[in-house]
Amino acid sequence: MSIANNLSVIKEEIIASALKVGRDPAEISLIAVTKNVSAAKAKECVAAGVLNLGENRVQELQNKFPEVHGARWHLIGHLQTNKVKYIMGQVALVHSLDSWTLAEEIDKKSLAAGIVTPVLVQVNVAGEETKFGLAPREVRDFVSDAAALSGVVIQGLMTIAPFVDNPEEVRPVFRQLKELANGLRDIPGVSMEHLSMGMTNDYKVAIEEGATLVRIGTAIFGSRY
Repeated sequence: MSIANNLSVIKEEIIASALKVGRDPAEISLIAVTKNVSAAKAKECVAAGVLNLGENRVQELQNKFPEVHGARWHLIGHLQTNKVKYIMGQVALVHSLDSWTLAEEIDKKSLAAGIVTPVLVQVNVAGEETKFGLAPREVRDFVSDAAALSGVVIQGLMTIAPFVDNPEEVRPVFRQLKELANGLRDIPGVSMEHLSMGMTNDYKVAIEEGATLVRIGTAIFGSRY
């Protein structure tokens, strides 16, 4: 099937998953993950009306940024502090703020560029050693401190659930992230507008548990490895 057809199917599934739990489908945005995908295929997404594109690596984002017009780029992969300078003004949202050193660097580079960078705090809800992100117990203090940085605005949380055959197994991961976000709404200067959670294999469950941003690659482009 074509990319446009795949996107159409996914959009219908997003609507169905939202309505199943009484949510407004308009609250949920699809991010097409273009990791290892050509700029031409990324352009097909934009032409089909999906403007939010997600990249894992700064270099790939830089390569596609000037070629894919009309896209809103999201940095969804681990961000090294020495790469922050390359994404200033190019990304609509950084999903992967996972350390204080990175927060300070984004703040510093944003202020130097005269901008404020929207970010999500990455949380390693499942405690996987192979994943980046703060432990749930660290999040409140981290968010409280980061709220004081004038070059950064926290708009929510992100997590990557363990890959499992049955997505029902990771429902508690998504539920815990939502509960964590709800407990941070009293922190001044912080918006818990977004929960970035759910990928190709589990996005329907993630939506049922409150996702506002779902990051989907394989279901759109097929296997890229």
